[in-house]
Amino acid sequence: MSEHRGEHKAGHGAVAQTSSARKLPLLTLTAMVVGSMVGAGVFSLPRNFAQATGVLGALIAWTVAGVGMLMLAFVFQTLAVRKPDLNAGVYAYAKAGFGEFPGFFSAFGYWASACVGNVSYWVLIKSTIGAAVPGFGEGDTLLAVAVSVVGVWAFHFMIVRGVKEAAAINKIVTIAKLVPLLLFVVILLVTFKAGMFGANFWGGRQPSAGALFGQVKATMLVTVFVFLGVEGASVYSRYARRREDVGRATVLGFLSVLALFASVTILSYATLPQGELAGLRQPSMAGVLESVVGGWGAALISVGLIVSVLGAYLAWTLMAAEVLFVAAKDEDMPAFLRRENAQGAPVAALVMTSVLITGVLAITLFSDDAFAFTLKLCSSLSLVPYLLAAGYALRLTLTGESYDTNAQGRRRDLVVAALAVVYTTFLIFAAGLEFLLLSFVIYAPGTILFIITRRERGRKVFSPAELVLFVVAVVGAVIGVAGLATGLITI
Repeated sequence: MSEHRGEHKAGHGAVAQTSSARKLPLLTLTAMVVGSMVGAGVFSLPRNFAQATGVLGALIAWTVAGVGMLMLAFVFQTLAVRKPDLNAGVYAYAKAGFGEFPGFFSAFGYWASACVGNVSYWVLIKSTIGAAVPGFGEGDTLLAVAVSVVGVWAFHFMIVRGVKEAAAINKIVTIAKLVPLLLFVVILLVTFKAGMFGANFWGGRQPSAGALFGQVKATMLVTVFVFLGVEGASVYSRYARRREDVGRATVLGFLSVLALFASVTILSYATLPQGELAGLRQPSMAGVLESVVGGWGAALISVGLIVSVLGAYLAWTLMAAEVLFVAAKDEDMPAFLRRENAQGAPVAALVMTSVLITGVLAITLFSDDAFAFTLKLCSSLSLVPYLLAAGYALRLTLTGESYDTNAQGRRRDLVVAALAVVYTTFLIFAAGLEFLLLSFVIYAPGTILFIITRRERGRKVFSPAELVLFVVAVVGAVIGVAGLATGLITI
């Protein structure tokens, strides 16, 4: 997602740039898609999957996630073509399809998801350093959180002073991400232990359909986390040499990333017993490679991860602030979030972003597994925007809106949108009531921004339907807080 954060601000002016900016061949487009999707989550896959399932469950999970996320990618691609006027971000689809309040929830949830995801980056960095500096633990000690908070605000002030992504930084980050990952896959292929792989096949449990379903369900939020940003593929359409290359690059890029993620996961089962994989410290890829080649393997993964995560953190901080800034420009957020400084940085949106990141970092002090907690909460918060976007695409195909002059592909789009709706609904079920209630704990107070926006425009705060949705959010938040206080919900 790092490459496309400036899309919203650029608007039509960016599209009107010289044709040389669009003349990218298929392979280059595909590489851009891969670069934007491979993030920090892949470095944590061996432990996260081993805690939930064995080889068979992992294969099924990646198949389900692959099909589901590809359907979502197609949904965003279709919406970009069918509704080119909706260029204010993912939340614009929720607003157009279901009204202003769901649109607000979508924008706020997408922003909050990006912030929580950034917390997971700090946890992962400190856990990596913790292998050499015990005071950092697994990224959840007081020292780790304190250093992370300093880092959050150091990045904040750097961005506020006008520091933007540079092509050179992006190239370094991309290399740092891909080289260790590809080397990891090659080494594990060469040293593949068939006996260990077979022992881990069933996940240490008696084979049954019920047990297998539970294992697959437990991995779903992990797969969402590593695929966050899948909607960014369609943004590259303006760079394409041929329009049809956009769809091809989406498919090729997505399948390449899926193959990489699945390979990292599955091959790890051929190195260590599942119980040992599940007990590795994060980033668990470092522990896996260390068990095969020694200490230099862990060092390679750790260095690659830190460079990759710092680059991703910068990109997602900019993106998170952009969501609030663009929504405020469209009068869907309070006017103060439109404030920019002399360097053109959306300073008010950046302050809110850094404040939420700091707050969630503090919460990780009370978490049993800080990385798993932030990963699952980040994924849960992203589900509402994804579900509403898929629902809007399904609504367009059912009503025929935007298909009256160009009906080509309507049946295909209907099937794709329906599958995307089913998949995102299943993800909410897989997340479980616990993380749904935790999401409400964030959504409910965020409604204050919606109230401020309505009052600025001199409008009634809630319509009857919106009031019902607000009450549901508040009740969910109250139950969530009560669950945390009584220990029924653990983080």
